[in-house]
Amino acid sequence: MTGKNFLFTSESVTEGHPDKVCDQISDAILDEFLSKDNRSRVAAETTVTTGMALICGEITADCYVDIPQVVRNTIRNIGYTGSCSGGFDADTCAVLTSIDEQSTDIGNGVNKALESRTTNADTSIVETEDLGAGDQGIMFGYACNETPELMPLPISLAHRLSYRLAQVRKQGLVNYLRPDGKSQVTVEYVNGKPSRIHTILLSTQHNPVINGVTNNNEVQNIIKEDLQKLVIDYVFESCDIKPDADTIILINPSGRFVIGGPQGDSGLTGRKIIVDTYGGYSRHGGGAFSGKDPTKVDRSAAYAARYVAKNIVAAGLADKCEIELAYAIGVADPLSILVDTFGTGKISDEEIEKLVRKNFNLKPAGIINKFDLRNLPKKNGGKFYQLLAAYGHMGRTDIDVPWEHTDKADDLKNQVSACGCSCM
Repeated sequence: MTGKNFLFTSESVTEGHPDKVCDQISDAILDEFLSKDNRSRVAAETTVTTGMALICGEITADCYVDIPQVVRNTIRNIGYTGSCSGGFDADTCAVLTSIDEQSTDIGNGVNKALESRTTNADTSIVETEDLGAGDQGIMFGYACNETPELMPLPISLAHRLSYRLAQVRKQGLVNYLRPDGKSQVTVEYVNGKPSRIHTILLSTQHNPVINGVTNNNEVQNIIKEDLQKLVIDYVFESCDIKPDADTIILINPSGRFVIGGPQGDSGLTGRKIIVDTYGGYSRHGGGAFSGKDPTKVDRSAAYAARYVAKNIVAAGLADKCEIELAYAIGVADPLSILVDTFGTGKISDEEIEKLVRKNFNLKPAGIINKFDLRNLPKKNGGKFYQLLAAYGHMGRTDIDVPWEHTDKADDLKNQVSACGCSCM
């Protein structure tokens, strides 16, 4: 999209959105298992609907976790209790579990990987003790210089709005918000760069009566006035690009949002993968993150691809960078690495790819060790992956996320300078 004039839109959702409830439950289960046994193999899937949460999947671990208690605590922390429960209450909902052990076929392939070795003209496959990928698949990572955290501006703003909406509710700045909510931001680009805010959309679940006011038109006017001041104005106060007189602002455009959460719509783990990543601005391999232990490259390799792309942009090698990684189940080495800088690279994409292969260990074991993925929950008081399960896995600034570090940027820049390239 470099060099074009266009509108681009990204959405985010609050932690009370039914799909995000599921993501947080699945990752809370993962946190608990890894905190007690960091070698746990976890693939936890959650679905929620009115009055019920169902947990299913495959888990192999040398520990016991009270899964129903983890589920209830997660739902309670999100805010579905008492008058805000809306037919889905942490203390009264049914919690059903159907858990098997991980397939031994998968486990054996992961534990004892096959690694491609080339000797002279012959290519042979030999067994190694290196950790193999937990599945086949493709993963994408992306970075650009539109924001300080090197994320696309539309998804960055959408996350800030939905996060602030939840803060307003949890801090009691108003007394009528319920946990479910969404945001959406449309940014106008001129010559491929963000120019202005075209549209801001907020939808929030709310009580039917606000401070004794029962008329819905009056209720919506109260909500619009409060959210304009407490959410939109608050978020954009620190932004370089702000809404202007022509910016379209829509707050609860449906006219009423009382029935929401799992009562309004069933939820499912892994159904917000674009919200979790780059808001659609970059390609996506299709794999979800939540509920999966680090041997699943859907998760760990996507984090690694973001780390690589972010360091390339931070090093000034490109204004935009997308990395594609491909893996085969049980095989340690990536099958392919693709670099695309969309014509913004200061050196060729092929040269950047050589730098990636030289400087980044993209085997599953290398990724896990680099980011300490098995130990992050225990090192963070038993809660890490659950925090990522709402408001994005990439570009986070509120928590210390290792794949957001730019510790390789100087090395990359120095290696390019040392080669005498005139482009830098």
